[in-house]
Amino acid sequence: MAIVRLTKRFGFEMAHALHGYDGLCAHLHGHSYYLTTTVIGEVLQNPTSPKNGMVMDFGDLKKIVYEEIVDRCDHALMLNKSQQEEIVIEKEQSKLFQRVIFVDYQPTSENMLIDFASRIKRRLPQHIKLHHLILHETNNSSAEWWEDDN
Repeated sequence: MAIVRLTKRFGFEMAHALHGYDGLCAHLHGHSYYLTTTVIGEVLQNPTSPKNGMVMDFGDLKKIVYEEIVDRCDHALMLNKSQQEEIVIEKEQSKLFQRVIFVDYQPTSENMLIDFASRIKRRLPQHIKLHHLILHETNNSSAEWWEDDN
């Protein structure tokens, strides 16, 4: 039995604003996010399986993360639901605001990681566990979520 971790990195562009924040991040702004996703599991040792020698197919991990995170967040605006009334969308502006995501939390990297971990974990095969996530908000700023800490 061999336990191995697999890691895949994903990128997406997203804007957000922090409601009630006492700094510049209270204003609408965007980031080039990078999400590093690491799963852990046992290497399959079954010569009759097409997944022989794998913990998980990287393509399957990519499908999960794209469907749960990237496709949803890329080129979107994420705001706290408490800001919903502040966004007045006129008919001529409606195309501009087609990808607004209102969430139940302050859209910080920390809170996004908690949400992302929940979304990814429920989609993983039973024998695969989410090990950790790292969300890079900028080149030199990131937040980390580790299963062992939770």
